[in-house]
Amino acid sequence: MWVVVNLVNLLQTAGFAWRAVDPDINRILGAAIIALGVPAGLALVSFIRSGSGWRFYAGPVWFLTFVLASFAVDHLLELEFRSPRRPEILVPYLVLFFGSIALMGAPMLRINRRLWAVTAVTALALLGAMGFAMSRGVA
Repeated sequence: MWVVVNLVNLLQTAGFAWRAVDPDINRILGAAIIALGVPAGLALVSFIRSGSGWRFYAGPVWFLTFVLASFAVDHLLELEFRSPRRPEILVPYLVLFFGSIALMGAPMLRINRRLWAVTAVTALALLGAMGFAMSRGVA
């Protein structure tokens, strides 16, 4: 899960950073994030088989829920909810996205603080890129 959460952070960081330059890049990076549902699903199966407990299940379950929602909203229904903002879609979307990052990254705090610190840094980079995109009016 550590690799998945950090790839999500880095891919979305790039997506936010490039939105002002080329919005199509964000769609490609979003598809890559959706594809990370496969290793997240495999990790979930592994956690269940090993009896790891809910702290390990929560992240992949939340992320897979986000992946399904993202696929439905962005690819199947092609709903625009970012600009203009549609809070009824945007708020649950962001809760699922940021909640999955927190829940996937949190178990690392107990397992390996250095690896958790990497996740904290990539999450901060994501927030910085989000702030950059918002300053350009393209969040």
